[in-house]
Amino acid sequence: MRAISLWQPWAVLCLLGAKQFETRHWRTGYRGPLLIHAAKKCDREILGAVNLFAQVMISFGIHGPADLSFGAIIGRVQLVACLRMRDMPLPSEKERALGDWAPDRYAWEFAKPELFRAPIGYRGSQGFFRVPEEALGS
Repeated sequence: MRAISLWQPWAVLCLLGAKQFETRHWRTGYRGPLLIHAAKKCDREILGAVNLFAQVMISFGIHGPADLSFGAIIGRVQLVACLRMRDMPLPSEKERALGDWAPDRYAWEFAKPELFRAPIGYRGSQGFFRVPEEALGS
């Protein structure tokens, strides 16, 4: 199965449905299920976003950075579209705060977010990477 690594808290926000788009500098033709891997690396400034979305996260038992998983597959989404920024309507202010919306970039639209009950320790990679079904334990 395909996967992509995202930094926290972006990874969990996608899986809680608070972040519907992942912004990237590259286009993808892929559509379908996509595992979300929470990268090992973390940026303390970005973790400040936890406070901006505290209400959403607290309802899922995430009270701060210590409750976030790193270096693990934490859920799955459906990648349903890849839109060029300049060809789409401006997203909400909240969504704009969660990505780089420069006109030459792309917005990957996610649907059906599913946060796993327990993180699955796994080494991530840049770009798409493959995860064997057996690694998911299902």
